[in-house]
Amino acid sequence: MNTADVAARIVLVGRVQGVGFRPFVYRLAREFGLRGWVENTLGRVELHAEGGEAALAGFRAALIERAPPAAMPEIASDIAIQPLGVEDFEIRASQPGAEAEIHIPPDQAMCADCAAELRDPADRRHGYAFINCTQCGSRWTIIRALPYDRAATSMAGFTLCPRCAAEYADPGDRRFHAEPDACPDCGPTLRCLEPDRGADSRGGAALAAAVAALRDGRIVAVKSVGGYHLMCDAADAHAVSRLRRLKHRPHKPLALLVGEAGDDGLDRVREIVEIGTDAVAEALRSPARPIVLCPKRPGAAVCDAVAPDLNELGVMLPPSPLHVLLTQAVDGPLVATSGNLSGEPVLTDDAEAARRLGGIADVWLTHDRPIVRPADDGVYRVIAGRPRCLRIGRGQAPVERNLPFRLERPVLAVGGHTKNTVALAWDDRVVISPHIGDLASVRGMHVFEQVAADLQRLYHVEAQAIVCDAHPRYASHVWAHARGLPVSEVQHHRAHASALHGEHGAVGNGLVFTWDGTGFGDDGTIWGGEALLGRPGDWRRVATCRPFRLFGGDRAALEPWRSAASLHWALGEAYPLDASRALAREAWARGINCHDTSAVGRLFDAVAAMLGLVESVSHEGEAAMRVEALAASVDHADTLALRERDGLWEIDWASLVPAMRDPARSAAWRAGHFHRLLANTIKELATRIRQDQGIDFVGLSGGVFQNRLLSGMVVDALALAGIPCLLHEHIPANDGGLSFGQVIEHAGRQLAFD
Repeated sequence: MNTADVAARIVLVGRVQGVGFRPFVYRLAREFGLRGWVENTLGRVELHAEGGEAALAGFRAALIERAPPAAMPEIASDIAIQPLGVEDFEIRASQPGAEAEIHIPPDQAMCADCAAELRDPADRRHGYAFINCTQCGSRWTIIRALPYDRAATSMAGFTLCPRCAAEYADPGDRRFHAEPDACPDCGPTLRCLEPDRGADSRGGAALAAAVAALRDGRIVAVKSVGGYHLMCDAADAHAVSRLRRLKHRPHKPLALLVGEAGDDGLDRVREIVEIGTDAVAEALRSPARPIVLCPKRPGAAVCDAVAPDLNELGVMLPPSPLHVLLTQAVDGPLVATSGNLSGEPVLTDDAEAARRLGGIADVWLTHDRPIVRPADDGVYRVIAGRPRCLRIGRGQAPVERNLPFRLERPVLAVGGHTKNTVALAWDDRVVISPHIGDLASVRGMHVFEQVAADLQRLYHVEAQAIVCDAHPRYASHVWAHARGLPVSEVQHHRAHASALHGEHGAVGNGLVFTWDGTGFGDDGTIWGGEALLGRPGDWRRVATCRPFRLFGGDRAALEPWRSAASLHWALGEAYPLDASRALAREAWARGINCHDTSAVGRLFDAVAAMLGLVESVSHEGEAAMRVEALAASVDHADTLALRERDGLWEIDWASLVPAMRDPARSAAWRAGHFHRLLANTIKELATRIRQDQGIDFVGLSGGVFQNRLLSGMVVDALALAGIPCLLHEHIPANDGGLSFGQVIEHAGRQLAFD
């Protein structure tokens, strides 16, 4: 030991496990000539380093500046200590640790180094579907417990062969302690089952059989990273139509898996969609590999049945080596839709998938690595020039965020009833689960309960209170009240507003328009056209859409003609009905199976019916998507009428009815006119409220603002008025963001009370 040596004990937190951080520290220390050790504790990395003062300073800076791409380290403490005179630098075994500071890495797409090996015929992992290293591969979907060691993952049953074991033990190898490490000799194996032909193949033969099936127009169930995909040739209209029929998914757009090509990997994507900005390209190429909705390119080699009557396609690059191999072999876009039944979480268990998807898939490309928990594909849409998250999925989740406050006790926020996510929050942290789905099914509730338990177990945090939506019939609400813990109820639209406020760390008063299709209001009616003024814990409803009586109960959301008829009848006008609906007017007049609603989502439904686009729909949001896709560019300054009653502004939709029925205008013009009216009305209302009460920004939250055309119009209109406008980016505007918003609103109440 040199007498001039100095030493430091450094603790790093953040995403520092499962990302090759310890071998990175080891190599860095050797580079700077330092001695000491590095070790994992429960969720953090601790290291001792000693050597020359300049070397230690350079090492300290490089820990952050040169960290592995998948890592997100933060130095939690850096304490000068006396050198111990150690002779080398070593990686020590993981330690349990006394205090958890856990960060779980998400699943990551294949890195460039592994991709090169996959393509290299001389490499022993050439063409191996489960190639990975410390910088890529499955994480969240295979981890059973922490610390993140192989024995605590679903790879525990695969014993490393001598060559893989040597890599795993070599600190200088990029697979040092790569917990999912494997090769064809010791890792998971592909298997292809063709029940109708009695064929059962393994390894490379299995991949070849699946590729042949896809080329032959058959439907293949593929076991992916976080669950099954149902795949077929996207250019084969018969195969796509057959998949729709068997899956009972007649109209909802299907996602496309597109192979990488060109210098940036996007040449094949550009053949079918318009990528536009660098931000969109970055989203497509990111390690999360989400589905990104982009404008369809004319003449794209994709059949119309992939996204009927829409002008966008959802595309993703291969999220795993298996998907890379499939796209390389098929050499064309593939439909890759979630392997589930409508609204349910994606299927992960082989036996359950075989039973529940058996009537859909012709061929099964599976493998023997268990999926611990589901993670569906993430979904982004380009709105106001930025890719914005519509669904938190594989590669993104769990979403970890720091809070600008500290909670008194850990809470579990259980989200809504559809597009469900759950969020666990404690101290100054919140973790949001991947998309779970609808909770109306037994499987939906099972996965909901599993994820809620997994978050608490993996992060070593036990919730002491639960936050839920105020709707008494939501399954998450009922579940929350049956746990025996204190429950805090948060009104649906306040959660939306707080989610936006919390995502941006906004300060001051905001005016947040929370527009969607449904949400239980303070007065027991269904809200969905609200404007809330204030901040988390102190939102005041200052505007709403004129409520109307809607009949049909839950069926109303799937039958837009009911919304159109209800608007007409509210104005005392007739609405044409066929004989099968002759009694509807009387039922509405008598209030049978009716409810009052202010939801803008139902206005979109009504417009879709009045424009002759659709009388009934097969999935949520279909009517609004059709109206947006049809809309022509319309530029005018008209607004819907505004009136103020007892301090509450009301947006009157009455003028929409004659405007949407105007035979002198094309349906496309009327659809564009509808969007422009809504955007101008938001601008006018925001201007008036700013003059009267003062606001620091306007925000847009709720499922309606997944609409690219409307949101873009609003942003542009407010910019001309000099009013800042906030949109969601990483937290979904739809109900997938409710759990996060519930945490923020719950905390806001506590802070306001304190």
